[in-house]
Amino acid sequence: CVLCGQTDDCPEKYGEKKTFVECNLTVHYYCLLMSSGIWQRGEEDEGVDGFLITDIRKEVNRAAKLKCNICKKKGASIGCVAPKCKRSYHFPCGIKRECIFQFMEDFRSYCWEHKPVQTFLDKESTGASQCTICLDLVEHLPAYTVLKSPCCKSAWFHRECLQYQALSAGIFFFRCTVCNNMDKFQKEMLRMGIYIPERDASWELEENAYQDLLQCYQHCDIRRCLCKKGRDYNEPDSKWEIKRCQCCGSRGTHLACSSLKSWEQNWECIECRSILAKSGKYSRKKKRALATSEETDGTTCLMEEPSPKTPRQSSGSQRNFLLQSPKIMYQNNLSPCSHLERPASNRVTMSLPPLMSNRNWSLRQKHLRERRREVCNILKELKEQVNTKTTRLNINADDIWNSALKGFRQRNFSPTNTIEINFTNCKNRSKTDTSAASKHHFFQLLMLHLQNSSLFEGSSAKNLSLDFQAVKENLYFEAGKMIAVSLVHGGPSPGFFSKTLFDCLVYGPENVKPALEDVADVDVAQTIKMIKYANSLSSLQSTIHDCCEFLAAAGCFRPITALCDKNMLVNDILIHHVIKRIISPLESFRQGLKTLGILEKMQMHPDAFSSVLCHKPERLSAETICDLFSIHSSSDVNKVKGADFWMGYLQDVESGESVVTFEDILLFVTGSSSIPSIGFDPEPTIKFLRIRYPIGNRLLNCLELPITNTYQQFKNKMELTIRNTLRAESE
Repeated sequence: CVLCGQTDDCPEKYGEKKTFVECNLTVHYYCLLMSSGIWQRGEEDEGVDGFLITDIRKEVNRAAKLKCNICKKKGASIGCVAPKCKRSYHFPCGIKRECIFQFMEDFRSYCWEHKPVQTFLDKESTGASQCTICLDLVEHLPAYTVLKSPCCKSAWFHRECLQYQALSAGIFFFRCTVCNNMDKFQKEMLRMGIYIPERDASWELEENAYQDLLQCYQHCDIRRCLCKKGRDYNEPDSKWEIKRCQCCGSRGTHLACSSLKSWEQNWECIECRSILAKSGKYSRKKKRALATSEETDGTTCLMEEPSPKTPRQSSGSQRNFLLQSPKIMYQNNLSPCSHLERPASNRVTMSLPPLMSNRNWSLRQKHLRERRREVCNILKELKEQVNTKTTRLNINADDIWNSALKGFRQRNFSPTNTIEINFTNCKNRSKTDTSAASKHHFFQLLMLHLQNSSLFEGSSAKNLSLDFQAVKENLYFEAGKMIAVSLVHGGPSPGFFSKTLFDCLVYGPENVKPALEDVADVDVAQTIKMIKYANSLSSLQSTIHDCCEFLAAAGCFRPITALCDKNMLVNDILIHHVIKRIISPLESFRQGLKTLGILEKMQMHPDAFSSVLCHKPERLSAETICDLFSIHSSSDVNKVKGADFWMGYLQDVESGESVVTFEDILLFVTGSSSIPSIGFDPEPTIKFLRIRYPIGNRLLNCLELPITNTYQQFKNKMELTIRNTLRAESE
């Protein structure tokens, strides 16, 4: 800059830095405005914002004779306007020395000795409050860096925060952040040296800044969208027109995907319906019938999928099918088909009951499902680290811990390798089983062993215990490593962590306050209770005297002079017993969980991982199984009827009218009785074939089902095959 001699380009401090190559001239805008010997003699588009080039050069020559009272260098173009004050300085030097520059009227400048100050009342000069812009504390001091609002006694600001706010808001939107006063506030801030640009707010100048507000939501959010052209396809006046939620407008559905007959029908998204149900405003009489269409000219029409909001009916009602239709991936150019009824003797009515409040769609369960879906996506990202190189683990199911430990510690084991499991003690598994079923079975046995091992203590929600031999053998590290590998390689999640243990892992033990429920030792818990519930000083002192050895060992023994001292004592005992006592195992366990990046993701997404580490998997239901399997159907109409039988059978299992459980079905198809946190790979599918009995293809996670004439035949074959197969495997 020709006026201050500095090369800094900081628009917030010195204004825009402008360079004119043809004139060999560079200047800061604020340096130009505040220079004492120059005025705007041209139009706005002449020179530099009205300052003529010839006038700028004259000002540079004038300033070259003046020495800066701060840096002692020549070129000080700004002078203090106070009478008899002869101080001159550069603009950047004045900023550092806390001079005041008034960007108004005659653009006056005041040195550090004559600058204007704000008046403070005595009671205002002490204490601190939040800056209402950055929300950090600002001390109530008569300092250059602190400004108070002239219109609100409780509003205090950092000078730097106010300047950034002014530059962003401009003269039309810069106002008191508390009371919105503009005139009085702007006058005081200009007096105290805040530059307010004469332009519109930055957010108003951005091109198409509000373009998104002009867009209508056009996306189908139904879990299984039936539109072959995609979720964003919208064709007005057809069944593929998108209808938005009448409550929030931020969710949508194709009319066909939610079985809406016309655009005029009301539709609420699942979130809004849950809220309305809890508030009691949702009409229980409101029902939606599944739209059906008639066959014409031998051509079938689309079997439309009901909305995912379709609720469950009570178990005592007749077998009305309440589930969403499964994922139906039509092949061979199958045209959409209507709902086909069973024979009258085996018919499953497909009516939709009213919403049942506080059942499976409770807010808690909904929250857990959302978090588990988030974990599933995170784990799939982490699984990208796993390569095709295989590591074989020879596992003895009767000695799961030692054989797993030996496998994890072998020299060629790497968490990023694909894991193969060979059960050495199974006569019918002489060859290595590379399927996910054996691997999941291995991790399931391993997680069950860890839950009941001496490494953890507690009933259902467990904390780490103190096992000196395990510390010596580094078993806590191995346990953490095994859990991390299980999560990424498709095994089950532990589901038994206490909230305290989880918080210690995620937030650090120093930021966690344990509770009495975290104490697994009955004697220690009893001692803490006696101290906590002591109702007099004498009884408290007596209790402390009786357990003085325990308190001394814990480092908590101290004189008690008042009854209120017991609260701090109880807190210290809990911290010692639950956290400090196991700090070494905890750190080792954390190091193990760093395997494959699990701990880092836990710390980034604590709510999500809490749903799988602190909670058992959601109990399987007809809806869960229905959503899990994709039904592949050909153009044969009878196979669609088979899909109807399958969904009806799930409803029988849920109501207890079958000897088979959902866990049995899942085990029969995938080799796992629960859904892994990362999901199944490949995703489970169903095929209807002309075979005699069901077949569970665990290599492909495919359930092959027979085509039958009646529902009873279908049910009998399912129960006979699944029950006998699992019994034979068990034996």
